Amino acid sequence: MSPVERDRFDRLVEEVIRGLPASVRRALDEVPIVVLDKPTPDLLEGIEDPEVRQDPESLCGLHTGHSITDRSIEHSGELPSHIHLFRIGIVSLAGGWNGPDADAAVAEEIRVTILHELGHEMGLDEDDLYDLGYD
Repeated sequence: MSPVERDRFDRLVEEVIRGLPASVRRALDEVPIVVLDKPTPDLLEGIEDPEVRQDPESLCGLHTGHSITDRSIEHSGELPSHIHLFRIGIVSLAGGWNGPDADAAVAEEIRVTILHELGHEMGLDEDDLYDLGYD
């Protein structure tokens, strides 16, 4: 991904976050969003999904850490949860940068990915998120 594409993507992330309801933005204040081109080997260590292991660049997002429903005093001293967005996976899922509505398509995938990963932060599992349309 080129520096220009990274800047374009990051601008869209900021626009998407500004466009979210205030209650969602407040929830995001509690969990940092980290934007990377693709997942690092360390982030992939805990992933068991064979499709993701085979093609890690297809991954759009990842929640790391413990959801708020699973946190306890036993987790004190651990790093906080993070939401990771992966540029390559999101842009690919959106159809790339070349379409006439590329920015809108990428922004929509960013929005869905943020809400999906925030759902994990709130304790929702994949089935819950699928039922809500954030799969």
